[in-house]
Amino acid sequence: MPLPRSLLVRYLLLAVGVIGLYTLLHKNYIYVPGAEPRVNACFTVLARNHDWRALRDSMRQIEDRFNSRYNYPYVFLNDKPFSAEFINMTRSMTRAQVHYGQIPSEHWSYPEWINQTKAASRRKEMHEEGVMYGDSESYRHMCRFESGLFFQHPLMQQFDYYWRLEPGIKYECDINYDPFVYMKKNKIRYAWTIAIYELMNTIPTLWTSVKKFMHTHPDLIPSTNSLWWVSRDNGTTYNGCHFWSNFEIADLSFYRSKEYQTFFDFLDREGGFFYERWGDAPVHSIAAALFLQKEEVHWFNDIGYYHPGWQHCPSGNAWLDNRCTCDPNDKSKTITNANWGKCSHEWEMLPDTPRA
Repeated sequence: MPLPRSLLVRYLLLAVGVIGLYTLLHKNYIYVPGAEPRVNACFTVLARNHDWRALRDSMRQIEDRFNSRYNYPYVFLNDKPFSAEFINMTRSMTRAQVHYGQIPSEHWSYPEWINQTKAASRRKEMHEEGVMYGDSESYRHMCRFESGLFFQHPLMQQFDYYWRLEPGIKYECDINYDPFVYMKKNKIRYAWTIAIYELMNTIPTLWTSVKKFMHTHPDLIPSTNSLWWVSRDNGTTYNGCHFWSNFEIADLSFYRSKEYQTFFDFLDREGGFFYERWGDAPVHSIAAALFLQKEEVHWFNDIGYYHPGWQHCPSGNAWLDNRCTCDPNDKSKTITNANWGKCSHEWEMLPDTPRA
């Protein structure tokens, strides 16, 4: 007996609705996890065209462990135009939206106040002194860009949060919740997984410049902050602790704030990005220590992460529950079990912000 026409129409409409919903969720890269909407956020990747193979591995890691369930978009940035090969090889790794942008030349070149002859001479000296990347010009442009310019790119203006991703990294545990949502709910503005000591021969005068900034702009520094973590003597010296910024998740309003922008502009004028080899990691970390309270900075202790050289590996139930594959007892890799990982433990010793 044939179905009544009205019932047949209902079935057809239901089928069309299911197909449409599937298309919305998968083909158009829109995903709503449960009842909680996604945060307006993205992964940001600074890369060269030859990085595509290492990035496919990084993307496979983050997609399998997290983003295949959330489909947060990617923003790829390069100081040169991206090749068709790079675009094809990275776009195929995700269902999420992918954006490709070229960095403006003024963000990857020397500011007018930099003496390029002096900068070249200092690179030569630092190379002879054995400083890591001491002779690299492009590395200095990268550090300056990541310190204070990446979030100014037009493609980044649409987002409120970002998660930095790099070639050759590994995510070694499942991430079974949305870190962006966690940060937004808890009013966290900066998050990290690895804290480590800086190579002090790369930043010989950075703290001198920071102290000049603190003296010049005391009005921008709150009375309660996280300064103790980077300076045990109330700002006289820098202990070298910093968050390893190859992994960081941040509320972009922090970088766009008057405080951070003034801080970066001050350091930029000091010239240390080119006359020395100031990195974005200590710049970000010192800024977080100056301007943020402890509760606004979060250690994602349950995220297993590896960057060539060091890893953070959870232990205990978190290791089992999140299907981790790293070894938390490997002292050659696991930063919290090595002397260089003292900064991570000392973060936990940072006193809570006093409450009125």
